[in-house]
Amino acid sequence: MSDLLPIFPLPNVVLFPNVFLPLHIFEPRYREMVADALASDRMIGMVLLRPGWERERGRGPASFDDNVQPPAVYPIGCNGVITHVERQADGCSNIVLRGLERFRILSEDHSRSYRRASIEPLTDRRLAPEDHAAIRRQRAKLETLLAPAAEKTGMEIKIPSAMSDEDLVNALAQYLDLEPLEKQALLEKPCLRTRAESLVELLEMKVLMARTPNVSHVAH
Repeated sequence: MSDLLPIFPLPNVVLFPNVFLPLHIFEPRYREMVADALASDRMIGMVLLRPGWERERGRGPASFDDNVQPPAVYPIGCNGVITHVERQADGCSNIVLRGLERFRILSEDHSRSYRRASIEPLTDRRLAPEDHAAIRRQRAKLETLLAPAAEKTGMEIKIPSAMSDEDLVNALAQYLDLEPLEKQALLEKPCLRTRAESLVELLEMKVLMARTPNVSHVAH
């Protein structure tokens, strides 16, 4: 990884380790970012914009020559490697990122048209034997919670038994219809056990709110 990681801030996308993310690249600054990444280590860091970015958007975050601070992002993100690129005639491109590891932003560099950051990798807390047992219990709960959704949509949700617990939890955290801030909270969990437990609690709450609409008003 280069010293400065290109970061791609979006308002509604959170990337998790070992999960694939398709992206359409059309803004000139991000076309430049992808070109630079492809010429280097193919690495891009995905970060979530903090609430309020809409108000700041008009301040010109595309360039940094006017001493205007770009919209704020959450400090914890996930880097990914570009695995596929499909260039289009108009200069845009479709890419696929595969998430690698979580990171924390230490500082930002605004010397280019896109943002880059100095980062520190975030290693998950080491799991004890009892953690693995707890994760297996959470996996069973997740499979149970997904069954009603499968019946409602008429789609069969088949979780491969060979899929690791980590890959399953991260994939569900990214692909399920959750709010961006909920996904960010899951990404920030210090280990797989806490992420799995939080994901189960979140889905259980959504099931409860769907069954009793008045609860949603109380919760807010």
